[in-house]
Amino acid sequence: MTIHDYVRVIRAHWIALVLLVILGACAAWGWSLVQTRVYNANSSGIVKLVSDNTIGATLASDSLAKSEATTFVGIGQSRAVAQLVITQLGLATTPEVLVQSITVTNIKDTPTLNVTARAATGTQAKELADAWITGMTKQIAIIENEALAQSSTTGTAAATPITFLVPVESAVVASEPVWPNVRLAVVIGGLIGLVLGLLYAFVRNVFDRRIRSASAVEEKFGLSVIGKLPVDRRLTDLNRILPDPDAAPIGTPTRHDYALGEAFRELRTNLRYMHVDNPPRVIVVTSPSPNDGKSTVTANLAVALAASGQKVIVVDGDLRKPSVAAAFGLVAEVGVTDLLIGSAEIDDLLQHWGTSGNLSVLGAGAIPPNPSELLGTRGMEALLRELSKDAMVLIDAPPLLPVTDAAILATIADGAIIVASAGKTTIDELELALANIAKTNGQVLGLILNRVPRGAANGRGYGYYYGSYVAESTARTASAATAAASRSEREVEQSGTHSATHSATRSTSRSHAHSL
Repeated sequence: MTIHDYVRVIRAHWIALVLLVILGACAAWGWSLVQTRVYNANSSGIVKLVSDNTIGATLASDSLAKSEATTFVGIGQSRAVAQLVITQLGLATTPEVLVQSITVTNIKDTPTLNVTARAATGTQAKELADAWITGMTKQIAIIENEALAQSSTTGTAAATPITFLVPVESAVVASEPVWPNVRLAVVIGGLIGLVLGLLYAFVRNVFDRRIRSASAVEEKFGLSVIGKLPVDRRLTDLNRILPDPDAAPIGTPTRHDYALGEAFRELRTNLRYMHVDNPPRVIVVTSPSPNDGKSTVTANLAVALAASGQKVIVVDGDLRKPSVAAAFGLVAEVGVTDLLIGSAEIDDLLQHWGTSGNLSVLGAGAIPPNPSELLGTRGMEALLRELSKDAMVLIDAPPLLPVTDAAILATIADGAIIVASAGKTTIDELELALANIAKTNGQVLGLILNRVPRGAANGRGYGYYYGSYVAESTARTASAATAAASRSEREVEQSGTHSATHSATRSTSRSHAHSL
């Protein structure tokens, strides 16, 4: 995996990552609330010896005091001292338990002893630390007195220095507990949540069969991705076509508003350079499953082609659930089926849309009982051949997996374009869809990856890539100039092939023409 792949996985699962981090931090905070608070308090004492005042005796006493201090560490953690403290404070516990709350240490190369006491409150910890130093002082005095008494009986008392512990610093009441450390616990909980979130994201990615990138399609199937269409919130069930490029602007567009329009223009360019020697004239637009956005893609691709001067006819080839004519706000009840049964002529049923006069729509007509058989007839092939004489034909076909209609249409068309929805269509669905077309010997021209999250295409967002389109006047001027130039080229190119009567009829048909 590349860095881009890692970023893509994290972006795809960022909500789960954030939730797990928050959950981990909250769990750690909640755990901290139910923990018993522990407060620390520290007191200290110094070991001293009583000897004569000679310099040699003083130096020897200092050295002996340091040595005795290390010995007194063990005395400080004895049950005898604990019992003295229990008696002094009147505690309801045992020496064995109380000793677990005390730590006695000796500062290296000094006669100083430090006592650290732990208790449920700061006051209790202070009292325990001070009482422990006092208890140690008493216990050391007891031991020294016993040693002195024993030396007296042997006649060596005068040579034995007297050692004792002097309290130096009393403990203070702590304001914050040392356990639990809430801040540290929350940080650790958040980090654990982050690790679990990353683990979830990458495990999910390994087992996730949904298509999320163009590279995945190209690597798996060797299929060209001819277009990547970003999500655009302006497209809804009621508004499935981007604003007409020739219409007056409504409001002030942002750089994101140009992303999808520019993506369709890029798709238009890719189609024009596809098989330059024999470019496709009849193209089936389909998808593996319903709700992948194929009809919306068909409609907007047709608008983009028409805006450049290309004559386009959109055929509603979904005779089961027609929708593309309705997307243009045109009549869907007359069209393909009427022509196939010979009840009308093509010119009578073509409905024109937009101000350019380049875009026409042929509705589905009455829904037949046998769509697959009807679409596979010679009449349908002849109809498409006739329509493609002076225009590019885009057929909005049903999904490939539920029915065979699109695969049948692909055999009589120049090829099919498959629309896959990023994050929805799975590799298995696309594999079955391609297999269905292969069974009929149809040709797949390429794949369009629809509803790509912003910023997920090629590692950078359309908003950044097309940031230069933010200036409305610049973008509209450039678009108009391109459209005018392309329109002129098409008119010159088509002048030799169009009949005068047919060309006049097409050019004078504008907006929503009559239909049966």
